[in-house]
Amino acid sequence: MERRVTLRDLAGELGLSKGTVSRALNGYRDISPATIQRVREVSERIGYRPLALAQSIRTGQSRSLGLVLQMEQHDAQRPFLAEFLRGITRAVSAQNWTLTVATAESEDEGLDTYLRLMAERKADGFILPRTQRHDPRITLLRDAGCPFVLFGRTEDSDDCAWFDIRGGQAMQQAVARLAGFGHRRIAFIGADPVYTYATKRLHGYRAGMAEAGLSPLVTAGHATAKDGGTGLLALLEGEAPPTAVVCATDLLAIGAIRAAQARGLTAGRDISIIGYDGSREGQTLDPPLTSFAVDQVAAGARLAELLIARIGGADPLTLRETADAVLREGGTDGPPLNHDTTGGTR
Repeated sequence: MERRVTLRDLAGELGLSKGTVSRALNGYRDISPATIQRVREVSERIGYRPLALAQSIRTGQSRSLGLVLQMEQHDAQRPFLAEFLRGITRAVSAQNWTLTVATAESEDEGLDTYLRLMAERKADGFILPRTQRHDPRITLLRDAGCPFVLFGRTEDSDDCAWFDIRGGQAMQQAVARLAGFGHRRIAFIGADPVYTYATKRLHGYRAGMAEAGLSPLVTAGHATAKDGGTGLLALLEGEAPPTAVVCATDLLAIGAIRAAQARGLTAGRDISIIGYDGSREGQTLDPPLTSFAVDQVAAGARLAELLIARIGGADPLTLRETADAVLREGGTDGPPLNHDTTGGTR
């Protein structure tokens, strides 16, 4: 049987002490990024794999990240969840960690699940997706002294590590795009304001409208595709119906497109609709949905890396990053009907 490569072998190959190599493998902040990268590259080349049980006994850690999915949320089964999980698992595997995934049917059950996973030492820290403006998960983990990282932000994030997508900026860009096409009545179908992302996207829309010198037209508090359709129909029945709509999520946009079709309207010709997420469902529409896409694989991977660093003792103030959503042009938006070359409508 081939002899297992040990930490002593790796340290000898690198010309470093076993302590330095161990700390590098665990991502400690007192080790330079260049040394950490070199240690990982050499460990991969010579086939070093740490014994998880021995590490757990030595450090008191399970070397596992936790993720609790609340299944009652309207889009808990969304297709890009698989991409998000793929990003996390790639990152944890690269650092010889694992991912523990649990589900809960309600917020209360979710909080109990966090407590159980901590008590059973199934996770050393948690990734918190879909952050709320006032998030009870943060309070629970703070009180327990358990590391965590947010996918998004919260109103009380003084001691939080987070990775966030600039969704508000995307909404502002969506308005600018539609105004550039010549639209002057641009509405917004917003999500549930309990979630931080919903508030940020609404603010981005309002900023875009102010920049374009236009009056906002908002319906908010929506969650499902059916809500998106209901929201659009209410807007169309108003005194000055919109010629274009920005939606806080693809799910709302898909519902709006279906409702428009039921009224005999074609998205991209009779009314312009832009979503946010870059979901597969949106891309399978005919025509495909114009949307701002999020790289869920990259987001999952970066969240895992930030959380491992946080567990290793890094200051959360140094673990805050943002990324952009990228416009994915489809066929559901364009100039308004009867648009003339001077930028107005007849």
